[in-house]
Amino acid sequence: MNPLLTRLHAYPFERLARLLSGVRPPEHLDPIRMSIGEPQHEPPANVLAALHDNLGRLGTYPTTAGLPELRSACARWLERRYRLPAGSVAPDMVLPVNGTREALFALVQAAVAGRPGSNPARGDPLVLMPNPFYQIYEGAALLAGASAHFLDTTPANGYAPDLDAVPESVWRRCQVLFLCSPGNPTGKVLSLDFLRHALALADRHDFIIAADECYTEIYLGDRAPPGLLEACLAAGHGRFERCVVFHSLSKRSSVPGLRSGFVCGDSEIIAPFLLYRTYHGSAMPVPTQLASITAWQDDDYPARNRRLYQEKFERVLPILASCLDVARPDGAFYLWPDVRGDDERFVRDLYASQAVTVLPGSYLARTGSEGNPGTGRVRISLVPPVEQCVAAAERIKEFVRRKPS
Repeated sequence: MNPLLTRLHAYPFERLARLLSGVRPPEHLDPIRMSIGEPQHEPPANVLAALHDNLGRLGTYPTTAGLPELRSACARWLERRYRLPAGSVAPDMVLPVNGTREALFALVQAAVAGRPGSNPARGDPLVLMPNPFYQIYEGAALLAGASAHFLDTTPANGYAPDLDAVPESVWRRCQVLFLCSPGNPTGKVLSLDFLRHALALADRHDFIIAADECYTEIYLGDRAPPGLLEACLAAGHGRFERCVVFHSLSKRSSVPGLRSGFVCGDSEIIAPFLLYRTYHGSAMPVPTQLASITAWQDDDYPARNRRLYQEKFERVLPILASCLDVARPDGAFYLWPDVRGDDERFVRDLYASQAVTVLPGSYLARTGSEGNPGTGRVRISLVPPVEQCVAAAERIKEFVRRKPS
């Protein structure tokens, strides 16, 4: 077996299962699961109908490049969503993917050049990522033969990676920079100025920016979060040089099981990535593609979906703010409170007494010179229905009130 597999860490939910093993919550309480970011809102009926109506197309092998109609629908959505000039996103800049998770991983396998020791002049390859982070970023780096370099996101830096604190020697070795906006788990939205600064660094040091924007339709303010392609055009990068963005229907349209998303960006990245994916065997089934066209053309459902999440924050935050150090995020559907103590113990005891499952923050980060930025925090996913989220918040409040100091 590939010896690089031994470098992988246990996945957060595997660790959570071990932590809660043998714990029996009260039988009179219905479990409320808020540990995983799996949307639970009712999916759009038009997408389900399109999937059902096209099941007969399963008799056809799909192409890896996808249907022209799907690539066009994704390109037009990007232009609408980010107020880009009509025609600025060409369909051949778009590739359908089976959820952004597999594409985030696959891009790094295709993008990282060389192995440790192969380029003494530049140094061993690095993949930079925020810390805390989505663990796929790290796993992708390790299995590509690169090392993961973590950029802590904490209250001290407003949960935005401090790009200016990265040494030149690190930038010279960087081959991919992962950004996530709105962030998981912090909900931080990166500004257009921040994205333009990252672009300038990519130009100077010749690395790829991989922007995970799968939460971009879930935000709490009046203005939608900016995106990397928007920053590209503002900076005069009309061909989206060195940039790839990742978008998904899982959060936007509440269809995580559809496993449908797309990547878009620099044609000089997308073309070889398509070649890689042709060998990888990752073509999207035709019925899924046709249902996805319906979803990307529908802007009404995401607006209703966003209002549901906004209602959850409005009702849950006042309850939790009375007992925890918790802040309103910019976007996504997570809360990232400081529990002022052992996050693993908090999660285990909360489950044991209140049947509410959340995730230890330390499972989502790695320890660096300043410690683990997730330690003492938990991630609460506001994915259940509104009333369940409110009930969970009341249970957490009761747990904190009764817990020994």
